[in-house]
Amino acid sequence: MKVGLMGGTFDPIHIGHLIAAQCALEAAGLDEVWFMPTNVPPHKKQLPGATPEQRWEMVNAAVEGHPAFRAIDVELRKGGVSYSVDTVKLLMQLYPGHRFHYIVGADMVQYLPKWYKIEELANLVVFIGLSRPGYGTEEEALPEPIRDSVRMARMPLIEISSTEIRKRLAEGRPVRYLVPDRVNQYIEVNRLYES
Repeated sequence: MKVGLMGGTFDPIHIGHLIAAQCALEAAGLDEVWFMPTNVPPHKKQLPGATPEQRWEMVNAAVEGHPAFRAIDVELRKGGVSYSVDTVKLLMQLYPGHRFHYIVGADMVQYLPKWYKIEELANLVVFIGLSRPGYGTEEEALPEPIRDSVRMARMPLIEISSTEIRKRLAEGRPVRYLVPDRVNQYIEVNRLYES
């Protein structure tokens, strides 16, 4: 089975994440995309606004009903800082026979050389870099072992971020259509991100 891994804080998950996953699914011929909320991301300084449990519940609400999308809590259960290489090695033990592809945005492709144990990770997975109109990827600038494991896929330009969604909610503005309906309901019921 070819599985795309989509990690992130998902604080909150939004339609941009889902569109990216669908583009990767189609471009790479994946069987499934697994959404993995991180416990503590190594590259982000600000702690998430929602609890890990709330982020997990929002991810589940967002992917419910899509036959190829699934939420996995491997990083949340593991605890501590989430390094992709450790997570992939654990998943390879849990799911032998699966081939894993790591989905990253075009902006993150350039950041790959800074990832923890990147050369080891590049030997374990194929990276699917999602390029957006107006964003250069310059993957040829990557070191060879990393560059050889990157496949680019096109996705539409969608200017939505979790940061912007949290800001809108803190200002009392709606986020309908920026997040899936069930996520919007969850945010409203739990009064998340209010100032």
